[in-house]
Amino acid sequence: MKRLLLRTRAHLRDAAKPVTDAAIGGLTIGLLRTTRYFDPEKTARFFGRAAHFIGRRLREDRIGRENLKAAFPEKSPEEIEEILTGVWHNLGRIGAEFAHIDRIWDHDPQNPDKPGRVEFSARSKQLFDQLRDDGKPALFFAAHLGNWELSPIAAAAHGLDATILFRRPNIEAADRAIERIRAVNLGTLVPAGRDAPLKLAQALKNGQHVAMLVDQYLTNGVPVTFFGRKTTANPLLARLRRQIDCPIHGTRIIRLPDGRFRGEVTEEVKPVFDASGQIDIQGTMQAITDVVEGWVREYPDQWLWLHRRWR
Repeated sequence: MKRLLLRTRAHLRDAAKPVTDAAIGGLTIGLLRTTRYFDPEKTARFFGRAAHFIGRRLREDRIGRENLKAAFPEKSPEEIEEILTGVWHNLGRIGAEFAHIDRIWDHDPQNPDKPGRVEFSARSKQLFDQLRDDGKPALFFAAHLGNWELSPIAAAAHGLDATILFRRPNIEAADRAIERIRAVNLGTLVPAGRDAPLKLAQALKNGQHVAMLVDQYLTNGVPVTFFGRKTTANPLLARLRRQIDCPIHGTRIIRLPDGRFRGEVTEEVKPVFDASGQIDIQGTMQAITDVVEGWVREYPDQWLWLHRRWR
């Protein structure tokens, strides 16, 4: 009888999935469309408060708290809660800003002193221009920090030919809605999958730039140390560097007060070589992870602590 009940429940769940997915997809489309009618900054503040209110009642809140305690054992419970509050507010703001993603990047390279939402340091601009104009391929990595969705916008808006690895949402209808927004003013998007490494390697061979997020936990990844604890990282970027001789740079979009952002490009992150002269995959990913850890230590409330980060 128990087995029959389990099978029946599974069949009902499978039968209801298309209806549930369609409903969530429709809600996503409606929410994105509606949000575009309102002021981006006011909406972002509202979404931030809403995400904090709802998020504190989800299991991800507990996961984030445990992650923060593990990463910052020296911080008081009050400091941990303050960071976690910022994490939820940042996540909510990203949701609101995503609806305006094709409008929010207002930096004018022809008038860099013109007031706007985005600023660059002189060195970051110099590095960006150099990488854009040298006619050579390059690898860029980013993390779930600040508003990570703006990095591709920055590349496209300033003429950087980029191929970007991304992960599709699990719900098809929501995926289509998000794709319509992501398709505006972006480079070439490559969904994560079996053929993604081949497509990214070909883009590098064609002299293009390849970008990806590198801070997700990957069960079958290479071992690295993050905040003093062992974890695993996706080795794809290092493997691409082993195939194609090109520089590696980090990029981040930091959230500033009053709905503003600062874009940064790091100096070249040198790969690690093994005794045979080949790229050391684990060593190179550790070097990249060290950069990400430095970013997170600087802005802990702007990083996504809400998922599994360690073994």
